[in-house]
Amino acid sequence: MTSTLTWQQLRDLKRSVFEDAGDRWNEVSSRSATDRTRVERAMSQRLRDTQESESAEQALTRLQRLSRNFQYLHTECGLVRTALNGLAADLAAPQRRLKQALEDAASHNLTVHEDGSVSFPAAEVENIAGEKRQVPGGTVRGGRLPLDPHPLDGRGLPSPYVDSAPGLRLVNPHAAKAEDVAHRITQAVNAAREVDARYAKALNELKAEKGLEVTAAMLKDAAHDTAVVRDAADAYLARNIPEDKTPAERKAWWENLADEQRQEYLKIAPDLIGSLDGIPATTRDEANRTYLPVLIAELAQQKGDDDAQTKLDALRMIQDRLNQPSHPPMYLLGIGDEGNGRAIVSYGNPDTSKNVSAYVPGLGTRLDGEFVKDTMKRAQDTAIGARRQDPSSAAIVWLGYDAPQHVDVMSTGDAERGAPAYNSFMAGLQATNDSGEKAHLTAIGHSYGSLTVGTAARQAGGIPGVDDVVLLGSPGVSVDKAEDLGVGKDHVFVGAAENDPVTHLPTKDEVALSGPVGVLLYGDVFDWGDDDVYFGKDPASEAFGAQRFKVDNGPHPVFEAGGFDAHSQYFTPAKDQVSADNIAAIVAGHPERVIKEEHR
Repeated sequence: MTSTLTWQQLRDLKRSVFEDAGDRWNEVSSRSATDRTRVERAMSQRLRDTQESESAEQALTRLQRLSRNFQYLHTECGLVRTALNGLAADLAAPQRRLKQALEDAASHNLTVHEDGSVSFPAAEVENIAGEKRQVPGGTVRGGRLPLDPHPLDGRGLPSPYVDSAPGLRLVNPHAAKAEDVAHRITQAVNAAREVDARYAKALNELKAEKGLEVTAAMLKDAAHDTAVVRDAADAYLARNIPEDKTPAERKAWWENLADEQRQEYLKIAPDLIGSLDGIPATTRDEANRTYLPVLIAELAQQKGDDDAQTKLDALRMIQDRLNQPSHPPMYLLGIGDEGNGRAIVSYGNPDTSKNVSAYVPGLGTRLDGEFVKDTMKRAQDTAIGARRQDPSSAAIVWLGYDAPQHVDVMSTGDAERGAPAYNSFMAGLQATNDSGEKAHLTAIGHSYGSLTVGTAARQAGGIPGVDDVVLLGSPGVSVDKAEDLGVGKDHVFVGAAENDPVTHLPTKDEVALSGPVGVLLYGDVFDWGDDDVYFGKDPASEAFGAQRFKVDNGPHPVFEAGGFDAHSQYFTPAKDQVSADNIAAIVAGHPERVIKEEHR
C-alpha cells in the first residue's frame, strides 16, 4: 500500500485528531468489556444458578454468543485505539524534522515549492580579482519522491548557479543550503509516508464481517489482527518502555500508566512486559501466559530444527502445567527462546510473600523436558518445604542465562554474562514486593549456578536485597572467603555431598592432567593437597568460612555406580530429606533450624 502524503499535509497534520479518535475507540472497547462482564456474571451466572430447563439452556447459548460479540468488539476496538495512537506517535518525528527544514528555508530566504523542490535567490559574489559578480539563483530537489532520496552533488542541477566568466567559477552560497533543505524535506516526507502506509495496512485489516454472529474464524482472525497491529506499532510500544531505567523506576512507570495503556501492552506486546524486571508478578504472569502460545506457534514453524523442537516440547509442557491446579500457585515470570532458552517460574506469589528465594540452575541446564520435569520441581519442593515453616514463602527457578552444557567447556564467561541479569531480576523482586515488611530474599545457586550467584554478589552493590546465600554442589564461586559474597559469612550456607563429584572438581591445572571426566569420577583417589576447586576455594572448606549444613552423601560415583546422582538430589525430599529441610529453613527465615555439618 503506497502513501501519497504531501509535505503540506504533513506540515498541517494535527496528530491530536488521531489521539482523540483513539480515545473514542477506547471508550467503546472499555464499554464492551464492562458489558461482557455484566452478561457473564449478572445474567448468565444468575440463570445457571436459578434455572434448569431447555429454554434456560437456549437462553444461555444466546448469552454466550452475546458475550463473544462483546469480547470481539472489546479486542478489535482496542486494536484500533493502539493503531491510531501509534500512528500519531510515529508521525511526530517526521513532522518535527519537516518543520525544522521549513524554518531553515524561511530563515535563508529559500522558497519551497508544491512539489518539494527548493529555490534559492541570486547572490553577489566577489571573485579572486576583487570584482563583485552576480551569480544566478536556481532550484534543487532533495531526491525522487517517494522512497529513494539521494543527495545531489551540485554539478548537475537544472538551474545554473555558477558564474560562466572565463577562467572563473563562482558558486552561489545559497545553493548548498537549498540542497540540504530539499533533502531533509524529502527524507521527512518519505519517513511519514512509510508510517502512513504501515498503519493504513494494519487498519485496513481491522474489518469485521457483517452480521451479529462472532464465529470461531473471526476469533482466530482477532489473533491475526493483534499480530498485525503489533508489527505496525512495535516501535511505538517499545519506545515508551523504560528499559534503561532501574526496576524500581519501571515499577513506578507501570503504576502511573492508565488502565487502558496497561491493557494495551498486555494484549499487544506481552513479550515486552513479561520479561521486564520491576513489573508486578501477577502482571508478568498474565503477559507471559498470553505470549506463550505465540512463542509456541513461532517455534512450531521451524521445521527440521532440533533445538527449536526441544524448546517447543518444553514450552508445551509448561503450558500444560499452567493449565492445571498447582500447589503452591504457579507464576510464569519469564519465557523466551533466546540462547538455550529462558524460563522463570515462581511457586507462590513473590510480591505478597515475606520470604522469597531465587534458584539459579547450573551445568547442563537448558529449556528442555528435563528442566520442566526436574529443575522446576526443585523450586516447587523448596516452596512447599518453606511454606511448612512459614506460609508466607515463595520459591523461584531462574533460567535467565545460558549455563554451560558440558564440563569441558566451563569458564567464567557464562556466569559473568548471567550475573547482571540475575541482579536485575532480584532488584525487581525487591521493588515489587508488598508483603507489608522488608522481604527476606535468598539467592540459591546450584552447580555452575553457584558461580553465577557468586559473580552477581561481586558486582557493585552486591545482589540487590539479598539476605542469605545458599550454595549447593558448588565447583567454586570465584571468591576465597564467604564474607566476600556481601551478606556476612554467617548468612552464607553450603550444601556439599561427599559423593558429589562436582564439589571435588580441582583446579583447571589439575584437571588438565587427567581430563575433566577422569577427575570427576576418580578425583577422590588422589590427594590434591589443598582446598582449591575449579573456580576458587572450596565453599565447603573451613578456609572459606561459610556455614556448611548436613546433606545426604548420595551414592558413590564409581563404586556404587552413582555417577552424578549425588550432585542432583539436594532439593529432593524423597532422596535427601535433610538437605531439602535445611534449604527450606533458610528460605523461610529460620536458620536456627538448620542442621550443621563439619567443614571439609
